[in-house]
Amino acid sequence: MRIRISADSTCDLSKELLEKYDVAITPLYIRLGEKDLKDSIEVTRDDIFSYVERTKSIPKTAAVNVGDYVDFFTKVKEEGYDGIVHFTISADMSSCYQNACLAAGTFENVYIVDSRTLSTGIGHLVLDACELRDEGKTAKEIFDILEERKQKLDVSFVLDTLRYLALGGRCNSLLAFGANILNIKPSIQVKEGKMGVDKKYRCSFERAVVRYINDKLADHDSLNLKRIFITDSGCSDEVRNAAEEAVLKNAPFAEVIHTRAGCTISSHCGPNCIGILFYRK
Repeated sequence: MRIRISADSTCDLSKELLEKYDVAITPLYIRLGEKDLKDSIEVTRDDIFSYVERTKSIPKTAAVNVGDYVDFFTKVKEEGYDGIVHFTISADMSSCYQNACLAAGTFENVYIVDSRTLSTGIGHLVLDACELRDEGKTAKEIFDILEERKQKLDVSFVLDTLRYLALGGRCNSLLAFGANILNIKPSIQVKEGKMGVDKKYRCSFERAVVRYINDKLADHDSLNLKRIFITDSGCSDEVRNAAEEAVLKNAPFAEVIHTRAGCTISSHCGPNCIGILFYRK
C-alpha cells in the first residue's frame, strides 16, 4: 500500500527534511494588511518581523480551510495513494484539526492526528510516521501508534521578549512591559494541547537558554535519546551554539536537528525564541 504522510506548515520541518522523508505540507495563512499569504511559501519570517516593526501590530493567522484540505486529499488520492495520515497543530490552538476532519469525512482511509502540540513537536510525529510507513505499516496502524506516542512529547521554548504575545493579545501588555524591565525570560510549556508559563529566568537571553535546557534535561533517566529538535525563530549563532552545547552536555541524543520556526509560529513568538523538543520514555 502507498501511504502519504502530510502535515500542516506548523510542523516547522526544513525543506531538506521534507524532501528526505517525502512529506507533503498544507500551509496555513498569514494576513499582512489585506493579503492572505501562504505560510513559508508566499511570506517569510523576515516579512513578518518587518511588518510588526512598521505597523506595531502582529499579522493574523488563519487555519487551512476545508476546501484546501479537500483539494489536497483529492490530489493525493488521484496520485494513487491508498491512505493518508495527516498531522495538525493542537486543536486548542487552531481550527486546522476540525477542518481537516470535516474534509476527511468525504474520503476513505484518511486519518487526521491532532498532535496536541506545535512546531517540531509535530515534526517528531511526522518523522516517526514516515519510518512506520517505510516499515510497511498501514495508515490505521500508523495513526494508532502515533495517537499513543504523542502523549510522550515534551515541547517547550524560551522567549527573549513577550512583546509579540502581548501584541497578539496572548498576554497582558503590562506584564510584558514588566518582564522587559526586569529582564525576565519566560519558558513556555505545551501541556494537554495548550501553552502555559513554566519557569522565569532573570538574566541575559543566552544564559536563560542554557539554564532552561539544563532544567528540561535534568531528569536523564526519563529521556528518549533517539532525537531532539532545537528550533528557533531567528536567534544569533552564539545562542544556537550555546543551546546545542547545553543539550550535548546533558544527554547523548543520537540525533540533534536544528530547524527554524515557520511564519505561523514566529508571528506569535517573535524573533529570539528557541526551544528543545523531544520524547520522554
